[in-house]
Amino acid sequence: MSDAEDCRVAIIGSGPGGLAAAMLLGHRGAEVTVFESRNEEGGRSGAFRGTTQDGIFSFDIGPTFFLYPEMLRSLFAECGLDLDREVSLARLDHHYDLIFEDGPKLSVSSRVDDLEAEIAKISATDAVGVRPFLTENRRKLEAFAPILQRPFNSLADVARLDMLKALPLLRPHRSVDADLARYFNDPRTRLAFSFQSKYLGMSPYRCPSLFTILGFMEHEFGVHHPIGGTRAVMAAMRRAAERFGVRFRMGEAVSQIAFSGRRAVGVVTANGVHPADAVVVNADFGRAMTRLVPDRLRRRWTDRKITGKRYSCSTFMLYLGIEGRLDTIGHHSIFLSREYQKNFAEVEAGLTLPQDPSLYVQNACVTDPGLAPAGFSTLYVLMPVGHLREDGLDWSEETRARARALVLARLRDAGFPDLEHRIRFEKIVTPQDWEDEMDVHRGAVFNLAHSLDQMLYLRPHNRFEDLERVYLVGGGTHPGSGLPVIFSGARVSCALLADDLGLAKAPRASNSFVAPAGAFQHGEPI
Repeated sequence: MSDAEDCRVAIIGSGPGGLAAAMLLGHRGAEVTVFESRNEEGGRSGAFRGTTQDGIFSFDIGPTFFLYPEMLRSLFAECGLDLDREVSLARLDHHYDLIFEDGPKLSVSSRVDDLEAEIAKISATDAVGVRPFLTENRRKLEAFAPILQRPFNSLADVARLDMLKALPLLRPHRSVDADLARYFNDPRTRLAFSFQSKYLGMSPYRCPSLFTILGFMEHEFGVHHPIGGTRAVMAAMRRAAERFGVRFRMGEAVSQIAFSGRRAVGVVTANGVHPADAVVVNADFGRAMTRLVPDRLRRRWTDRKITGKRYSCSTFMLYLGIEGRLDTIGHHSIFLSREYQKNFAEVEAGLTLPQDPSLYVQNACVTDPGLAPAGFSTLYVLMPVGHLREDGLDWSEETRARARALVLARLRDAGFPDLEHRIRFEKIVTPQDWEDEMDVHRGAVFNLAHSLDQMLYLRPHNRFEDLERVYLVGGGTHPGSGLPVIFSGARVSCALLADDLGLAKAPRASNSFVAPAGAFQHGEPI
């Protein structure tokens, strides 16, 4: 196929990976249609609004910040667009409050001198390890960034020179916590640089040591808040795709992928069959494969294989509209249980509610007051819990009520005022809701776990190996979960699709400013 205008691509889902694919393929001239079951783009990176007599409260559904917006900025630039003309990204001077249950409370920023002073509240000896930690992880990220931006289609890709050179920095036999012990003696200090493994839904005591780069990236590149919430970025990506003629069919769920043999030839919705030369799957991997593709067509990723894989944790969510302002509380707060290792073991087991849970809280209105009516605040409260399993916790009304009471009590432990009498809007989301309402397999919101046996070549491939003309984007494929990583993976998948279908090299023009492609800027402000 040589004429891009004749290349029809169906994208299932308008999450960040699907939107990135729509932009890239639309820019290359393909005829792209995005099918989205919800009425708003973004998937788990979208938003919802709560309307009350006091006004409208707006909440991000899932991700609440950007760690490395240069990846997104360069994605826009690749399409001839300028992200900063589309979205206002506020770099937070104060990243978050890190609250240890037995003390201390750290105020974390990117300023290394300040970071050392905060770590010294735990241990003056550990504060000396901060700069060596940052230096080594800068080298680690430089080594692994190119690897995470190329496909792993075969075992030969694992043995390429860049991978062999990077292996000494990987230390595959160590967990994140064990690797950090080379710099920090106090387990609380190690937790300050490793709780970020929860961004992957994993425990730092089991997460591979590669992912010490997550904590590093916060300090190297900063924490950014899009004004209007993460949904503002998703809306900008949709607008960008539409400039290239991409069509969005909102509220139109795909019920199955149509095949001729093993080759995808379109998608099926309630409105009929929609022919396509290629299908990009942005839906949750486990859910999509077991619902949209017959088991008999899949050789490697059968239903049985998918059932036997390891999955990330899930989350219990409280989205609260609060009367009054909370201006003495930071934009982000992380409350860490004194029994963090036990807490996460309970989460991984998934049999009960955590006894003394840790929490993540976003108080976005201190930066972005437009998310709530004047004089009000929004609180996004996340408690990690186990994903759904046959012998696991039953999310009955009684369990929901117990979880709610537990979270409100832990908020008081974390130093938040008694909030219950100030709640003017409330929404609860459980693992069962993630599965039923957002089509998340087992409610595992961070997808397949990022263990060594489920990474790189061992993760579902960007050009899906079990089928023809099916490409994966999102957290369920290489390189994995997290917004910058998902954007990188979408680039990998779209490059493979473009090569396979012979998309024209000359991109479709847009009517927007052409920005230079972003470079990887280690250590420089963004």
